[in-house]
Amino acid sequence: MTHTPNPSYSFTLRCELDNRPGMLGMILSAVGAVGGDMGHIDIVSADRRIMVRDITVNAIDERHAVKIVDQVQSLLGVRVVNVSDRTFSAHMGGKIEIANKISVKTRDDLSMVYTPGVARVCLAIADEPSKAFSLTIRRNMVAVVTDGSAVLGLGDIGPGAALPVMEGKAMLFKEFAGVDAFPICLQTHDVDEIVATVERISTSFGGINLEDISAPRCFEVEERLRERLDIPVFHDDQHGTAVVVLAALLNALKIVHKSIDEIRVVVNGMGAAGIACTKTLLAAGVGDIIGCDREGAIYDGRTTDMNPVKQWIARNTNRKGVRGTLHTAMMGADVFLGVSAPGVVGVEDVKNMAPDPIVFALANPEPEIAPEDIYGCARVVATGRSDYPNQINNVLCFPGIFRGALDCQATLINESMKKAAAKAIAEMVSSEELSEEYIVPSVFNRQVSDAVARAVVEAAMATGAARRPTVRLHPSARAKE
Repeated sequence: MTHTPNPSYSFTLRCELDNRPGMLGMILSAVGAVGGDMGHIDIVSADRRIMVRDITVNAIDERHAVKIVDQVQSLLGVRVVNVSDRTFSAHMGGKIEIANKISVKTRDDLSMVYTPGVARVCLAIADEPSKAFSLTIRRNMVAVVTDGSAVLGLGDIGPGAALPVMEGKAMLFKEFAGVDAFPICLQTHDVDEIVATVERISTSFGGINLEDISAPRCFEVEERLRERLDIPVFHDDQHGTAVVVLAALLNALKIVHKSIDEIRVVVNGMGAAGIACTKTLLAAGVGDIIGCDREGAIYDGRTTDMNPVKQWIARNTNRKGVRGTLHTAMMGADVFLGVSAPGVVGVEDVKNMAPDPIVFALANPEPEIAPEDIYGCARVVATGRSDYPNQINNVLCFPGIFRGALDCQATLINESMKKAAAKAIAEMVSSEELSEEYIVPSVFNRQVSDAVARAVVEAAMATGAARRPTVRLHPSARAKE
């Protein structure tokens, strides 16, 4: 699959050019000749002899970036002074910081925020522990917890290497829902140690977002923490993906005029996301689901490469007992949902699906099948990538879910709250806007997280998960509290 230049491999060339006509055009032509995508061009300094320019270029990958630099460096009258990787520059010193909400400029300020005045607040919480949710950061603070065992598509790279992802997650919480979040990267893969550590630090947080913990351990970690803690525990790789998938499916079904209780769905990939998507789709009314892994269809009685979670899938799905490969399972299916690996689906597989097939190929960075290969035979196509239409991105979900859960001091995030979130996301695409290439709202639609939060609060109150009733505030109003 051919990638296109993108900002994740964006770099800035600082070049000294002979100050004569045609030099910039020569550089632009050279970059274009090797497939680079030009960005900003700025003048740093100039005199009669030399001009210094900063030229931003998007590349496909690191090897392509080196090729572009070498091409520019070879030009007569051009000297590349420095190459700055913009992605690495954005991470210098970390991407988040702690900021005070109140300034400390006088003795009065100091006596209220610290000793002796703070003692009164401490005693109030000691007498009534629930006041910690109104008198401390716990009111608006989420822990983003990982062990670094399943980071993006990189695998087990360790907690230190996972930290940039957790920082990014914290940024998205703040940016899209005003939720404060802090990364917690644990240097252990032991389930008991992870559970015990999170339990011990939970006093400082109003919610726990589990992230990038490999299956099947992630299921046990979440289940045990949900049992032990009285605050929401949410594994975003599972439930965030499932919520956005359900939202996308609800809208895709409107386009193909099919009912959710009549379709057959094939889910390929029985990791954290695949299992959660399967359970969420079952809860939403999909009656016929076939789960597949490397060994093919999962069915009741299969003994190869099984675990307790897959045993549950075997007992609760594949009602016709389909056996065989993924290709066999896809025959006649209405929906393919891939949360697996690139290139596992062929064009013929899609052609063998039911009329107006829906294909969600979510493997990243390369999907199970290239969308451009099936635009003629699939009615609706979605991926996890930002350079194709219909990006199924968890950022549509988790900021708003936690915003709502924190606002009503929810004790957990239950299925009703997740279903409400999915419906809220789907409804952000109006009937006039809905089309094959627009089934989910843009990740930059700032109204999404607020709509999700409202829906989550209502569902939490209706199901008894909320500790207190709440009045939703606009994010700008919340920031002034």
